Amino acid sequence: MQFLLPNSRKNMKRGKPNIALRVLLITNGLVVFSAAMLGPIYALFVRDIGGDILDTGLAAGVFTATAGIVVFLSGRFSDRVKENEVLVAVGYLIMGSGFFLYTQVESVVHLLLIQVLIGFGEALYSPSFDALYSKHLDPERSGSQWGTWESMNYFAVAFGALAGSTVASLFGFHALFIAMGCFAWTSALYIYFLPRRVL
Repeated sequence: MQFLLPNSRKNMKRGKPNIALRVLLITNGLVVFSAAMLGPIYALFVRDIGGDILDTGLAAGVFTATAGIVVFLSGRFSDRVKENEVLVAVGYLIMGSGFFLYTQVESVVHLLLIQVLIGFGEALYSPSFDALYSKHLDPERSGSQWGTWESMNYFAVAFGALAGSTVASLFGFHALFIAMGCFAWTSALYIYFLPRRVL
């Protein structure tokens, strides 16, 4: 892990790769990828547990409403903490835990509770991630560097959707949820144990 130790701002000035942004892009990309794996077949999963179209919409609404409330509060909280990377790691960990808990869903009520948990995790990490990413931007290349994140986001969703559908069709939903949880936890643990000087 020694290659991650140099300070990213010094590297920027010397024309070297921005290590901090690369770490953030890769780890966040893995989380976005994992979440996207369920996207195109979410309604099928809801149907499998006895839900219908309205339940699918309700579950999505519960997730976004939770995230909308929590992100407002976590944004303020992230301004007061010194190590935003810890909040990012905790958010990834909570999301991964939610993905693992999908394997235990037996009713729509269970699903809604897990949606609240995942929405909380995503809202917890998002402001801190944005703060960290902004901190390491090159002022002269901020547009292209944010564009890189946007591009990563789209590609992660695209490949995640394809991969999730494939895994679910070959091995079932339980295998899919375990894979999603593992990807999210991998990013969480990597960020948490990364030397603080990197981010």
